[in-house]
Amino acid sequence: MRTIKIGIALTALPLVLSGCAALGLSDDSGASTAVQESGESWMQVDAGQATPSPVPTRGKAVVTAEPSVSAPTPDPSCTKIWPRTDPVFIPVEVTPGAGSLKVEWPTQYDSGYRVTAVPQALVSGAQPEPEWQTVAAGTGCSVSTTITGLTSGAAYIVWLDAPNTGHDIDGTRHLYSGRSGVVYPK
Repeated sequence: MRTIKIGIALTALPLVLSGCAALGLSDDSGASTAVQESGESWMQVDAGQATPSPVPTRGKAVVTAEPSVSAPTPDPSCTKIWPRTDPVFIPVEVTPGAGSLKVEWPTQYDSGYRVTAVPQALVSGAQPEPEWQTVAAGTGCSVSTTITGLTSGAAYIVWLDAPNTGHDIDGTRHLYSGRSGVVYPK
């Protein structure tokens, strides 16, 4: 068996070494027929000048402005103090009612808001889209709304979004939002 493999390899060796000439694609001069018909060489070389070797250079450090996220300063006439743990999250206070949740938060910017109560019951398959409730921008110290039609005793998390808080230079929206912990309507 080994002798047959060596014999096949030795038989193919002249074909590999002779290239296109073995297939009849060259003439006596060794140039291919396609090159001979056009009269041009397949490789063209122009004389030129050598380029200098590159010299490494170091750039200069440039100070760039860091994006800053800050919450607006609270109105000093407002008596309720809202906890601030993160400048992006709007603090949310939820009061359970009969099949409802009263949601209150401090006025932020001149944005309108949207709020929803997301059920925490396990659902098989695709999750239902949250039903957002639109709330106008407030002029006082805080804004509040009541979400109704909820199941008493069921677990919910309230989501708050302030969609009109502007955009960064690159077009991304400022993300100012809030959420509650798990709450249960009465």
